[in-house]
Amino acid sequence: MADEALFAGPAIRRLRKREGLTQAATATRLDISPSYLNLIERNQRPLSARVVMQLVEQFDFDPRTLREDETIGGIDGMMRRLADERFKDLGIDREEAQELLAAAPQVAAAFARLYDDASPVADRVDGPLAASRREIEKWRNHFADLDLAAEELADEIRLSRGDIGVALSERLRERHQLSVRILPRDVMPDSLRRLDLHARQVQLSEMLGHSSRNFQLALQIAQLEHQDMIDSIAKGARFEDEAARSFFTRHLTGYFAAALIMPYGRFLRACEATGYDLPVLERRFGVSFEQLAHRLTTLQRVGQRGLPFFMVRLDRAGQFSKTFSGASTARFIDADTSCPLWHVHRAFERSGELQVQFVALDIAGEREGGWFTLARAVEGRGAPGEAQFVVALGIEAVLAEGLAQARGVSLRSQDAQPIGPGCARCHRMRCSQRSLPPQGRGLSFDKVRRGNTPFEFAGD
Repeated sequence: MADEALFAGPAIRRLRKREGLTQAATATRLDISPSYLNLIERNQRPLSARVVMQLVEQFDFDPRTLREDETIGGIDGMMRRLADERFKDLGIDREEAQELLAAAPQVAAAFARLYDDASPVADRVDGPLAASRREIEKWRNHFADLDLAAEELADEIRLSRGDIGVALSERLRERHQLSVRILPRDVMPDSLRRLDLHARQVQLSEMLGHSSRNFQLALQIAQLEHQDMIDSIAKGARFEDEAARSFFTRHLTGYFAAALIMPYGRFLRACEATGYDLPVLERRFGVSFEQLAHRLTTLQRVGQRGLPFFMVRLDRAGQFSKTFSGASTARFIDADTSCPLWHVHRAFERSGELQVQFVALDIAGEREGGWFTLARAVEGRGAPGEAQFVVALGIEAVLAEGLAQARGVSLRSQDAQPIGPGCARCHRMRCSQRSLPPQGRGLSFDKVRRGNTPFEFAGD
């Protein structure tokens, strides 16, 4: 399959100048010709996935910055701002806005910043959870110090796939004089875990499954032994709201727990040896599908990188309750809701089955990239066996050919299912699944004809 590509000349040029390199020296490090690099920098040639991977390896580069327009919401974000009544007389269309984003992304970002700063404060405040998520994404959901500390602790207590729970319990007993006790639901109706220092117990609810019990024990060890390190990272973030810092701290604690159960080096080797076979990895490390999905978004250690997965969790209404893009460049997970054409929704009714699909983001008839996605229903905290959420993983199709679950799936671009970034942000025309009109587009109404879609755009 041909490499999917993108145009990112200004970003490459700034990277080269920042490193103090000539075009010839940069081309050598990227294993391409100077003339080809010159065309890339002038946006006359696209940047292939192979060159993107070279940038990541050679410069420890965040590939998301290659799509600089994403920081302002891409073309949809730009059109949302340009839909302001103050610009109506200018007649700026999507093609002109796209040309600006491609030729001068920093100018577009400057305009977006000025526009947003001039907007009412209430329109810009998006809450502590969103602030925490932005901080996680700044780190690409990879915290090297926590990974290293967790890996050293895993070696120290000799964690293995056969006795994870026993090893964690022994650590609590020997190091902290704490025993582990499983209590009935009627004793702990509203809690999963409780630290009772008076009784010297870590108390767990009987409603927790085996993998969840292990994870709760690992969380307790993280809090007891590495809280200072976690707090130090959290204090370095610039939050205006302490609730955001608390969310971030909670994420870091969970990160350490996952890194303890799935130590970086051993976990990555298992991923590569099995072709990232998800059921095998679940069994080998004694983790749930959701725990595994979280971990797969964190594998960004310099010199020892894994594949750049994204992970989302959504409810039956299609709302995202978790979003981790890691080093992925997926744009359709930036929305608040998912596209109904994405097969993740089928997983609710097919408990235990892994739903795989090859999708492409369709923006007003133009496809962007291709993504191989995997989704499975997971239990919430209600009745056992009740599927309350779906967890989905995704990776660029050009990197998916070696995956165990991609065998037998066509990854040809013409076979991708077009999807949008949620109805409110989607400008795909003639979609019978649309539930809302798109923001920033005028609607057309015909008194003598009724179309077969709920909303028709001006210009359809």
